[in-house]
Amino acid sequence: MAVRNPIDLIALILVIVGGLNWGLVGLLNFNLVSAIFGEGSALSRIIYILVGLAALYTIYFAVRADTYHAGDTTVRH
Repeated sequence: MAVRNPIDLIALILVIVGGLNWGLVGLLNFNLVSAIFGEGSALSRIIYILVGLAALYTIYFAVRADTYHAGDTTVRH
């Protein structure tokens, strides 16, 4: 995944954080986000929402990365 702008980088970081958190939940039954920000706190909910939005953006990024412009012609590969 080639990071092209700050939003791409933020989305990548949030998706990694979310993936690691789910890995910890699955392996150790330990929720890092809840441990840091509190179980069910407003800040935890905001983190979960941001991670979800980042996942949606990453789907968009994957589709967008499949298309690039060569001159004036759009090329799909």
